[in-house]
Amino acid sequence: MPFVPFVPFVPFVREICFSQRHKEKGQFISILQYILSRSFCQSFQRSSVFTRPTRTVPNQDSTRGIMVGVSHCGGATMRLILPLFVLFLFIAVDVVGAVDGVDGVGAEKPNIVLIISDDHHWSDYTFIRPDAPSTPHLDRLASEGVTFTRGYVPTALCRASLMTFITGLYAHQHKNGGNDPNQTPDAEEYARKRAQLISHIDPLPTLPKMLREVGYTSLQTGKWWEGNFARGGFDEGMTRGFPQPGGRHGDDGLAIGRSTMQPIFDFIDTNKDRPFFIWYAPLLPHDPHDPPQELIDKYLAKGHPLAQARYEGMVEMFDHTIGQLIDKLKQSGVYDNTVILYVTDNGWMPPNTATAPPGWRKPFAIRSKSSPYEGGVRTPIIVSWAKEFQPRRDDTTLISGIDIVPTILGIAGAKRPEMPKELALPGLDLTDFLKTGTALNRETIFGENFGHDIPDINDPIQGRLHRWCIEGKWKLLLSDPGNPGTNPDPKYDTDQPQLFDLSMDPAEETNLATEYPDIVERLTEKLDRWSPCPTGGSLGTTVSHSLLNSEKE
Repeated sequence: MPFVPFVPFVPFVREICFSQRHKEKGQFISILQYILSRSFCQSFQRSSVFTRPTRTVPNQDSTRGIMVGVSHCGGATMRLILPLFVLFLFIAVDVVGAVDGVDGVGAEKPNIVLIISDDHHWSDYTFIRPDAPSTPHLDRLASEGVTFTRGYVPTALCRASLMTFITGLYAHQHKNGGNDPNQTPDAEEYARKRAQLISHIDPLPTLPKMLREVGYTSLQTGKWWEGNFARGGFDEGMTRGFPQPGGRHGDDGLAIGRSTMQPIFDFIDTNKDRPFFIWYAPLLPHDPHDPPQELIDKYLAKGHPLAQARYEGMVEMFDHTIGQLIDKLKQSGVYDNTVILYVTDNGWMPPNTATAPPGWRKPFAIRSKSSPYEGGVRTPIIVSWAKEFQPRRDDTTLISGIDIVPTILGIAGAKRPEMPKELALPGLDLTDFLKTGTALNRETIFGENFGHDIPDINDPIQGRLHRWCIEGKWKLLLSDPGNPGTNPDPKYDTDQPQLFDLSMDPAEETNLATEYPDIVERLTEKLDRWSPCPTGGSLGTTVSHSLLNSEKE
């Protein structure tokens, strides 16, 4: 049978095309045509139906090469081989289609927009709390997407969170647990430490790098601590970065959302015909709290203190930019095939002198930003994709910031990076869960927090102050004996374990550790398996266990 010689070429052709999946489609179509023409004629040259040799012209147009090979065949032979040739054209279409959709959710990869607000309390959205600052555009996004109200960031500090969102790793993995190096009077030494801190991102796979492998182009805007945007793998960006002037955490990028959205709009216009990834991390509602006066007046009229009214005005100002961004996506005709993912880097509450400990001078409440309490680590997480995910609200499932990278990779059809065990992505790909709502294989989420300044650039655990985990309704918080660095907060908690029932006590006011020593012990074991305390035990753990036992007796 003359068909038999073709069979070995099928997997060969497919493999060639799959190996070319990162090149332009036209390139591997040409390769495919050449291989088909050559294999087609060579195979039949070996069969008995051929009365004379065929030739191809690979150095000319590949389509002409195919036709030259066919033209040298006799009429009877043509009647026999044309059906087979048509079959091979179907194979070609199948291969090209497979290449176009390989590893992806569909043949057309979605655009991805990651929105990260800055210093935003988990309940300050009107889709969560009706008397919250007005957030109509986030409310609409939540109503059109899958909304998790029990989302968490592993570390309640800006730089650590952003590094988690870009790498998918915990702070003790990516090493940037605090915002700045320990202060030193030697300016050159301090600059060297900052450069060393930034260098932690260089060997790590980042979202833009991994998405580029499957055809994405990317844009950085807003908050960014890790030097120039290119250090994170972005193709375009606003942040010049350290050592440029103002390069500590965003420089030019900090204008996004506050004074302009144009860089994002221009990027969408330029790239709307190819898959893109946008990092939108504005300095909002972060201080300076300077919204338009009409917004301040709006919340003052509700009887709110000035500091609170300014913050609430910033929340509404941030929400307005979400509306601008969504409107642009719709006007550009790409909204339906754009995944929008929203999260905040950490919580924030205005300072309260009545509850602050002596010496507290931070411009935020004690159990909000930088703390392991709900006011610091909890955040709603929204994932919206108009044509794929059915809207729903989930008030029970625990979602973590470490899930963002693997989920985006899953949606985009990109593979998890192959890394050593200690740097393997710990998060879950939520793609199937977002589509179907089937249960996640997760019982517990984990987190850690550090001082603002980093005492040991290469060993972040030396500066770790707390570890925490949540299992169902239970939250355990342990104090670690880390070095708080040169910009410490006044002590605001106990060295003893703290156990809270979040279903009954979301404000974490009642420590139940002495009442449930078995739960404390079990969750402590989980924390130690996740990331052990370097001294072999958290502060107060041993003492507290004996205390718990005596009190139970």
